[in-house]
Formats: sequence, C-alpha cells, structure tokens
Amino acid sequence: MFAFALVWPWIGIGAAGLLLILLCTNVLRSDRAVTRWGDMVWLTWAGTFVYLVHQFEEHGIDAMDHAYAFRGFLCAYVGFPDPNACPVPLSFITAVNIAAVWLAGPLSALLAARWPVIGLSFFAIPAVNLFAHAGPAVLSGRYNPGLLSALVLFLPLCLIVFATAVTRYGLGVRSILATLFAGVALHLVLMTSLMAFIDGRLGLEGLLLLQVANPFLSALIVVLLAGRGGSSVRRSALL
Repeated sequence: MFAFALVWPWIGIGAAGLLLILLCTNVLRSDRAVTRWGDMVWLTWAGTFVYLVHQFEEHGIDAMDHAYAFRGFLCAYVGFPDPNACPVPLSFITAVNIAAVWLAGPLSALLAARWPVIGLSFFAIPAVNLFAHAGPAVLSGRYNPGLLSALVLFLPLCLIVFATAVTRYGLGVRSILATLFAGVALHLVLMTSLMAFIDGRLGLEGLLLLQVANPFLSALIVVLLAGRGGSSVRRSALL
C-alpha cells in the first residue's frame, strides 16, 4: 500500500537531484550581473535544495544507515524512548516537513526577486534547526539524524545568506535577528503544539493545521520585524 508518510523523503531526494541540476544552470538566477552567492533568489532555491537533503537524512536514511530515524529521536526527546509506543503521529512529521520546505521553500524563492526579505525569512528554519541538532549532539556526545547535513550544509549556507542580505540587499542586522527570532518562534510552536497533542489538549486536526501555518507565520514575523530593512529591500529589488 502506498503510504505517503513513509515515501515522501524519497520523493524529496529525487526533487533535490533535479533542483541541483537547475542550480548549476542560470534558470534559477534572478540577476546574472552578480555571482550566484549574491543572488537571494538563487540562494533561496539553494536553501530548499539543502533542506530536501537534510530531510532525507532525518526521515529517509541517516548517516548511520538507519531508516526513518528522526521520529525515534524525537520520541525519546519528548519522553517516549520506545518508538512503537510513541504517540507522535507520522502525519505530524509529514505536515511539518511538507509545509516548511516543499511549500514555503519554492514560494519564498519565487517572491524573493521582488521582496528579498521573503527569501531571507525561509532561512529562519534551517538557521535555528542547526542548533536543534547541534545542541543535543554536544550534550549527549552522540550523533542524531540530520546532524551531518545541518553542520555541513545549513551552517555555511546560512552564513552566506546573512552576509548577502546585509551587504548586497541592505537588510541590516535587525533583519537577521528577526529571522533568528522567527526560527525560534517556529520551533516553539512546533514543540508546544506537539506536547499539547500528546497531553490531549489539542486534536490531531488542530495539530496538523498549526504545522501548515507555522512557516508562513514565521515569514510574517520576519517581514514585520525587519523594519526599515524590509522597506529598503523593496527599493533595492526594483532598481
């Protein structure tokens, strides 16, 4: 039986392969007068690509050759070391990942040509997710599913994006701080809603709807908190 909750990481890694080919061409560039690393549109597509790879390490095959390993890691984190007895639904994990990357990623890239701050807002997710993997790894001294791609892909790309946002698009440090704040808020909503579901204070439908809305609320936070940086983005994009 076809179970989308189990096969979507494999679909995603296939999409990542196609996206990598396109990233090596000029199709996804908005300004060929600058290097790809200075083009927020291209960078946002690159962010979508690296997150698809990251999703596969979490939910496909991790670096220790374990399948769909992140759910077990998450279950242990919320107090259920036995994945078979864990109440975290597969649909929750699917909703989180499809909304945050498959939907928000391409949409952010498409809007970034006119509003680069929208492209920047997408990196709220990987920037904070990096710490969500690195922190437990440091505390436990152990690998967790997604750690490798977070360190090798998220860390350098986020640093490049933040530098480009400040130096080329004039977004300012305030926009970077807003992005990090939005990423923290997104992860708090994710975890608090999951715990509310586990405790019986939130139904499954409400849990899933929150995960779909979460990345778009995160983008709204960045736009609202960007201040003058948000207005300067529009002017620079139209020049």
